[in-house]
Amino acid sequence: MKFTSENIEVFLAVFDKGSFSAAARSLKKVPSAISMNIANIEADLGLTLFTRTPQKVIPTDHAVALEPKARIIFDKIKQLNTYTYDLSTGLESILKIGVVSAVDNRKLLLSISKLSLKYPLLNVEIITAPKEDILQMLYSGKISFCLTNSTQHIKIEEYLQLIYLDTLIETISPKHTAFTSFSSEMYIEDLIDLRQIVVASNDLEISDLRPIVGATYWKTNDVYTAIDMVTLGLGWGNFPKSLVQSLIDQGELIQLKFRNTKNDLPFPIYIVWLKNNALHKAAQELIALIKEN
Repeated sequence: MKFTSENIEVFLAVFDKGSFSAAARSLKKVPSAISMNIANIEADLGLTLFTRTPQKVIPTDHAVALEPKARIIFDKIKQLNTYTYDLSTGLESILKIGVVSAVDNRKLLLSISKLSLKYPLLNVEIITAPKEDILQMLYSGKISFCLTNSTQHIKIEEYLQLIYLDTLIETISPKHTAFTSFSSEMYIEDLIDLRQIVVASNDLEISDLRPIVGATYWKTNDVYTAIDMVTLGLGWGNFPKSLVQSLIDQGELIQLKFRNTKNDLPFPIYIVWLKNNALHKAAQELIALIKEN
């Protein structure tokens, strides 16, 4: 009889409790069954695991060497049994979440870290892409829910949950050739003649044209690439303040000042999921955690 999940549990109970009787009480078994189990393991392995004395049993060097490995295996078996039970009660085998590239994902990641403590074997996949791509994935069933900035139109098929408010700001690099052409303040319409850097899908049409001001613009599907492009002076960009504040503090980007309007557009971030797509257990609990954080 080699090690099994049952006799690993017995071995660890005897190791921790220091006697067959104490181990038996903790496992709700009779001491003779515990003693026989340990004897069978020792006979099968050809090793003495415990030195018997009238008052207690003492782990041998072999038992001390086996204990940490046995504990790791037993913990994994318990996790697997718990995970199997959770699957039977509605836990999805993989949780796929979409995040629009311009959205600060720190609140999501903090919530996922908490969820992983409860479901350590749950597989999580986070997909980051422009809004058009993420919404297409949502409607095609490739993701359970998404984090996105406000949509242009509220759709009857969707549930929305406001998570937090960010601020969208126009930024430019002090390296940009046009930056020195203006005084400390400019008119927002001056941006029309300057190239804009836009985060957008490679394949799908831009659904919300409101943030596009420039008559010409370059596109990328990654927000951090867009920020790098603006930092290098290739154009100006609209970005969530949470993503560029550190660059502004370091002087690598400038938050533009306008004579005729403010440069701080409210940027609400929502969780969006579909009414006809029932959320599974982990998705429901993750949304609850995000709302709490």
